Amino acid sequence: MQSGSSGPPGSGLKSVRRSPRLSPQCSGKEEKRGSDLQEVKRRGKMEKSKEEEEMSDRLKTLDLSSRTAASGTGLVYSEVFTRFWNPWISSFAENPDRVTSIMEELKKQDLLSCCVRVEPREATEEELLLVHTKPYVDLMRSTQTMTDSELRTLSETYDSVFIHTETFHAAVLAVGSVLQLVDQVMTSDLRNGFAVVRPPGHHAQAGEANGYSMFNNVAIAARYARTRCSVSRVLIVDWDVHHGQGIQYLFQEDPSVLYFSIHRYERGEYWPHLSESSSQFVGSGQAEGTNINLPWNKTEMTDSDYITAFQQLLLPVAYEFQPQLVLVSAGFDSAVGDPKGGMCVSPQCFHVLTQMLMCLAEGRLVLALEGGYNLQSTAEGAAACVRALLGGVCPHLTPPTAPCDSALQSISETMSALYPYWASLQILEGSSLAEQEVKRTTNDKSTKQTNLPPPVTTTTGLVYDEKMMEHLNMWDRHHPEQPQRICKIFSKHQQLGLVERCQRIPARLATEEELARCHSVEHIELMKTTAVMKPRELHRLGAGFNSIYINNQSFQCAQLAAGGCLNAVERILTGQVSNGVAIVRPPGHHAETDSPCGFCLFNTAALTARHAQKLSQDPPLRVLILDWDVHHGNGTQHMFEDDDSVLYISLHRYDNGTFFPSSEDAASSRVGVSQGMGYNVNIAWNGGRMGDSDYLAAFHHVVMPIATEFNPGLVLVSAGFDAARGDPLGGYNVTPEGYAHLTHLLMSLAGGRVLLILEGGYNLCSISESMAMCTSVLLGDPPPSLTTPRIPVHRSAVATINEVIQHHAPYWRSLRICIPESVRAMLPSPKHRGKRHSKEKAKELDKLPLPPTGQEDTSAEQSLEQLTRGLAGLDIAQSSANHSPPTSTPVCGARPKVHLITEQVTCKDEVKAESGELTAGQNQSVESVPHQAVAVVTSESDAVGPGVGPETAGACGWSKSQVSLDTMFGGQTDATLYVVDPLPWCPHLDAVKPLPASGIDVLRFCQDCGSNSENWTCLTCYQVYCGRYVNEHMVTHGIVSEHPLVLSFSDLSVWCYLCEAYVHNQVLFEAKNAAHCSKFGEEIPPRT
Repeated sequence: MQSGSSGPPGSGLKSVRRSPRLSPQCSGKEEKRGSDLQEVKRRGKMEKSKEEEEMSDRLKTLDLSSRTAASGTGLVYSEVFTRFWNPWISSFAENPDRVTSIMEELKKQDLLSCCVRVEPREATEEELLLVHTKPYVDLMRSTQTMTDSELRTLSETYDSVFIHTETFHAAVLAVGSVLQLVDQVMTSDLRNGFAVVRPPGHHAQAGEANGYSMFNNVAIAARYARTRCSVSRVLIVDWDVHHGQGIQYLFQEDPSVLYFSIHRYERGEYWPHLSESSSQFVGSGQAEGTNINLPWNKTEMTDSDYITAFQQLLLPVAYEFQPQLVLVSAGFDSAVGDPKGGMCVSPQCFHVLTQMLMCLAEGRLVLALEGGYNLQSTAEGAAACVRALLGGVCPHLTPPTAPCDSALQSISETMSALYPYWASLQILEGSSLAEQEVKRTTNDKSTKQTNLPPPVTTTTGLVYDEKMMEHLNMWDRHHPEQPQRICKIFSKHQQLGLVERCQRIPARLATEEELARCHSVEHIELMKTTAVMKPRELHRLGAGFNSIYINNQSFQCAQLAAGGCLNAVERILTGQVSNGVAIVRPPGHHAETDSPCGFCLFNTAALTARHAQKLSQDPPLRVLILDWDVHHGNGTQHMFEDDDSVLYISLHRYDNGTFFPSSEDAASSRVGVSQGMGYNVNIAWNGGRMGDSDYLAAFHHVVMPIATEFNPGLVLVSAGFDAARGDPLGGYNVTPEGYAHLTHLLMSLAGGRVLLILEGGYNLCSISESMAMCTSVLLGDPPPSLTTPRIPVHRSAVATINEVIQHHAPYWRSLRICIPESVRAMLPSPKHRGKRHSKEKAKELDKLPLPPTGQEDTSAEQSLEQLTRGLAGLDIAQSSANHSPPTSTPVCGARPKVHLITEQVTCKDEVKAESGELTAGQNQSVESVPHQAVAVVTSESDAVGPGVGPETAGACGWSKSQVSLDTMFGGQTDATLYVVDPLPWCPHLDAVKPLPASGIDVLRFCQDCGSNSENWTCLTCYQVYCGRYVNEHMVTHGIVSEHPLVLSFSDLSVWCYLCEAYVHNQVLFEAKNAAHCSKFGEEIPPRT
């Protein structure tokens, strides 16, 4: 290594900001350099580089405020729809009262004034011809001048049709009304809409009327969206009790339209008596698999049957299809009391079904009235849908909440028919317990509720108190559970305007009596005494627990975190807010009854659940605790594993027990004990790097079915964001958009009473974006589109989901979907990512760098995922998605050799050290030895990340590497060497951006002076400048741009200005590997 070649490009932005400090060798040029620097600053403020502007544009795609631009629910109606009726049967079911009763109900429930009234228009002939033939359109137009006898004769040539002289006018107005809504939704003038129109349309075919329908309103709207609005994929959902054979016929060969019909069939005995209405008709040609018929073979199907069908069948396929517009043939003849339908669907169910569809197509949803012949049920069902479209919270569901056997059979048959076409359905292997009784007593009691409809507006409470930042690690300023976590999240909420949209809820100190509901008196007293302990005592105490640090303010901060959540749940249960988000720390879900654990002192979520149950007048209040932190919530599980009033569901990285907290209690086989059997659900991921597809699959097939059947009165989310893409501890790839969709799914439960409580998450950018997305959804914003192309579910995720189903099917009827072995055997190769069986392909990919020790994935999987994610494009955390951190073992969190420092933490991520001593592992600036060689001691696996072995790993896989000269030189060297122990993690890694399309060229000259010696590239904007020992242009760039991380072209080391230290982390692998390829013509060699 050449003298001075590996010195950092500058002494650190932190010092330069306060008092610009340049290199000693330039002291004679200070005056000139100072003026040059001022000029650079002025120039920097006046214009941004092209690369920075491009990155800013990319970030705007994640700007939540831009998604709220589309607002308002459109409602279209005309008095023209009341001007026709059956001239021969006065009491005919399809009559004008159907639409007038809906309008009266909307007015009665004060919903009409909340909608945006849209003027109807007549559809043009050109628009009608999008699906209908010209002779048919001409014939229908001629009915305006026909006599009664002519109309009757013509009507009798069709099945179940009457034609009035005003029918044609109303029919073209009905079509045009739906098109009006489509236009305004697609142009973002409206978010969604409902068309109160008649005649119905879904039975109308290209050349004939059928089933009260003249023109096929929704089919024309779908074709209109495709041809006029440049929509590539349309989903049509038809929940009318009659099969919409007209829509099926029109699109059964069109792969751009996914048609889903859930209808009464009774093996063909029910109208329209067609074999095409069975589950076996799945489309033809290129459209095979895009026609979905879910036929009910008995009457009196309930809410739970419909909701199960949506959760396990429609939503998985719809997410895979990724529609850009959703149209609903909204018939209400399946509603309870309808004289034709014979079903028992409540208005509340229609609200939930509508809300579930709002997660698709960024909320672009249009409902058009079809059937419905009980005036009250139809009116209430339509009003419930409008309330959902307006953003009203979901109502509570009434028992039964488990699907019936006939429904499960129908769903299983339809899924079996579609199994070869959709990877999202190939996840299920089927349950072998379909005929057995449920071991757990089905919940027949509904949560106590008022008869009043839920409010239209959603109010979200927000808990935040900066005092919780006073809990900090006095011995390690780089500890991942840092105070800035909550400050960054809150700042992001402010930036996006979310704070002003929320109702602030003050935090308070939880009382010792409240803490004692989940914790022992001894534990509380011990934590209380830490407020007056000396630093040495605090360090000794923390070292005695698993991954814990404590200072004098920790006890009070933990009280504030718990008390803030208790305040929030009080507001939710009393109706002052609809839902809430708690930006609190320290986290809680690892804390046990009698000890702290894993950064957690008190179990915040558990305390909130017990507090809610104490407050509830409906004892015991059923509480769902959903834990999506990447680590298993061992403390929460242990507190409730024998309690059937609390359902605990955890999705976590397990890796066969090697990932923190490294306990078999986190396994999928642990289902609870005693009375709580079946109420503890562990979705324990093994191997792979799970992302949005994997988590959504678990939600669709496990989480939501069980949660709906449990029917909670409150949902608490242990919302750790360390499964987010770019997190230094989790190693997973869940995106902010993914978390938004998970939140939206949970909002259909418990009457929308959902409280998100911050747990883990250690990439400041990822946690800020992710939690902000969740808050936005709680406020009623539709979740944004997921990244495309869609990444298939990982094979190991499929195995985990089926393992969970096998363990819990004895307790939950909704999991008993049965896919026959013969159907699964016919499938040549499931479309999942993960390990391949082709030796040839694996052989080709073996040349790629291997992951760190402890990972289960093959190199073939890495290449596949790298390619897919590269196409997907979005990388919010700017990390290499192909290298996850090593597994961890339970060890104490503090390092043995420490020096005490006192820190003042600010919201701008500046940590000011009051002591003159450095922490262990912190490095002095290399500028003090500018002419000496420097040995950068990295971990064993320099190519792929920290590479810290299990013996040095701390809680959650985080650790500090140790310095050892022998590692690199074996003690045999005559050179004077200065050892630098690079940081394995720093809080500024989120500044690393994806590589530009051109990659990295180590031969590039400095962009300011043209020098080709000791150049560095900025890892945020990838501009190239010379280092501090040439002309200091990278120093200048760092001052102006405030970009902290730079990579050396000399030795490929990375320096962080703000930390004043070298950094070596998996996030940097992509840039280092690109530079290595440019410098040496090959990738970083795999570790042997």
